[in-house]
Amino acid sequence: MKRLTLLSCAAIVLLNLSLADEGMYPISEIRKLNLRAKGLKIDPNEVYNPNGISLIDGIVQLGGCTGSFVSKDGLILTNHHCAFGFVQAVSTPEKDYLTNGFIAWNRSEEIPAKGQTARITESYRDVSKEVLSAVHDRMELAERSKAIDRKMREIIDETEKQNPGKRAVVAEMFAGKTYVLFVYTYLRDVRLVYVPPRSIGEFGGENDNWVWPRHTGDFSFFRAYVAPDGSPADYSPDNVPYHPRKFLKVNPAGVDEGDFVFILGYPGRTYRHRTSHYLAYEEQYRMPFVVDLYDWQIATMEEMGKNDRAIALKHDARIKGLANTMKNYRGKLLGMKRLRLVDRRAEEENGLQRFIDADPSRKALYRTVLEEIGAIYQEMSSQAASEMVLDYLRGSSMMLSYGFTVYESALELQKPDLERLSSYTERNLENTKRGLQRSLQSYYEPTDKAFLKNLLMQAIKLPPSQRIAALDDILKGGDAELAIDRFIQTAYAQSKLNDEKFLLDAFGGKPEQVEQMSDPFVQLAKALYPVYLKLRETRQRRDGALSKLSALLVDAKQQFEKTSFIPDANSTLRLTFGYIRGYSPADATYYKPITTLTGVIEKTTDEYPYATPQKARDLYKQKDFGRYRNAKLNDVPVAILYNMDTTGGNSGSPVLDARGQLVGVNFDRAFEATINDYAWSESYSRSIAVDIRYVLWVTEKVGEAHHLLKEMNVF
Repeated sequence: MKRLTLLSCAAIVLLNLSLADEGMYPISEIRKLNLRAKGLKIDPNEVYNPNGISLIDGIVQLGGCTGSFVSKDGLILTNHHCAFGFVQAVSTPEKDYLTNGFIAWNRSEEIPAKGQTARITESYRDVSKEVLSAVHDRMELAERSKAIDRKMREIIDETEKQNPGKRAVVAEMFAGKTYVLFVYTYLRDVRLVYVPPRSIGEFGGENDNWVWPRHTGDFSFFRAYVAPDGSPADYSPDNVPYHPRKFLKVNPAGVDEGDFVFILGYPGRTYRHRTSHYLAYEEQYRMPFVVDLYDWQIATMEEMGKNDRAIALKHDARIKGLANTMKNYRGKLLGMKRLRLVDRRAEEENGLQRFIDADPSRKALYRTVLEEIGAIYQEMSSQAASEMVLDYLRGSSMMLSYGFTVYESALELQKPDLERLSSYTERNLENTKRGLQRSLQSYYEPTDKAFLKNLLMQAIKLPPSQRIAALDDILKGGDAELAIDRFIQTAYAQSKLNDEKFLLDAFGGKPEQVEQMSDPFVQLAKALYPVYLKLRETRQRRDGALSKLSALLVDAKQQFEKTSFIPDANSTLRLTFGYIRGYSPADATYYKPITTLTGVIEKTTDEYPYATPQKARDLYKQKDFGRYRNAKLNDVPVAILYNMDTTGGNSGSPVLDARGQLVGVNFDRAFEATINDYAWSESYSRSIAVDIRYVLWVTEKVGEAHHLLKEMNVF
């Protein structure tokens, strides 16, 4: 496979160049964007070169985030919130790195970030014909979905055999239409290097989350390591720093309003090609359910840990993740109502339907596509309450989740590798085990009991047509809440699944052994397993239908709009570009695009989340800005705002200037831009980065980590 092989535009990327400011563009399309005319001052080959080294070789995927190499010795710059969970895992009340920050003064002091991985894109190619060769029109819809999944796994398996030590992923670019095989270098030894105090890295907390103006120093440093021979390896004290093909040059001069900027990164998921039926389901059912559940869970965890830092540490990362999603969904719900997004999408679809009906040949191919998609979402809506309870029941209680993992692993490991659920394939088994170990560090029994009771209470209140019979059988007998309380008291008293050795020994056991286990959570998982299996099969049928219908819908829309489209984001490497630019979120209100250290001090109090460290306050009072003072502002810039197109997964992405130098670290969007996942607009779509000048000022002046600035060639 040729390294970073160019994709066939006709087959893979359906591109609308008239909307060049909107879009998370696949890398292969850079040459079609005329970036030099937009403001890029380097050859596009320096951004992406399929036959040589370019900026994309300095970009790395860190779990669900992005990062960038900023030194020849594998130093990675990303967001504080992307490091948060790993810092929590190594923090104790005595060594509270989460609150106080962490600095490794030399490489021997760097702490392993257990479970963190760094993934670097090596190559990709179109495999659409190979994937779709597995299906035919006579297939049952569930079988179609299974066949596509199996073919993708076969391609992955064969690719990894041909590329020892690499990881492969087949990404769906357009449902039922285009698929791309990505090959990655997968680094497994990643260590914490420098994390600023929480009062800087999370300044403003959830109050300021998804809000502009922003004053958060949301950055941290990792380092990637490999075996002495340069191959990816698990942690070992003998490992050596990874030497990337390319690392990004840091520009301590930063940017000014109006400057051209671009981002390279791994945006997670967008849904701009989905129908009004999907949007209505999200607005009416799924997002309100999640907002209410997470709001309650956050309040519960905060109450549990308010007087005990050891308990709070177990909850901090989970609270942060839930709160981020909750506020994002609230922003989306407001945006959908404000923009009348469902109605507008329905109006567009009415126009498309008229276009289809106006031509006999189109009518023969596409007449019922929108109607059939609508019927699937109507079915989903009719079962939404029970399906969401099932989804979040298993995930909210760690003990029930462990029970399912033990029971499910016993069944899955009896199957051929290609037929197993992803978590239980040979390539993922160790990651699954490590995930169990990591989650145990956050386990707190009173919280787990409360979460389980909440979901069980929701289950017993479901309408008769959606009741979960397996739960009714377990909880029968008199008052339902008393039955739930009795079950919980007995189950937690008897279960040993929160013991790491017991859990790992039970994982992957023989089916006959697991069947005989008396553990209450394994038995509950056993009782519920047929329910989840039926739900999985139902969703495979739906996915098979939607895959087939979505491919037809894209074809019809292309003909109708006489144009083509950018594929939705799907955690693959993308480019987006724009300008440092403010915006007007409300009548008579205009927000400038750069905040400063003065704004930090103006917000500062002596209490979380605005308790700026005294050292930073003193430096400000002394006007000790060093080389990071912006002459126009006479201050240290803290955050920058721009009209680039980003979403989740772009956290930690480098913001690059016209010469391809790093000037910021993307971490958020403005509240109005939470709707970006469904629709983009120049008027309100704004993303936020921590300015590189603030990163460097904090690192040098507050953290005194001069060795890192020297390593980045800033000194």
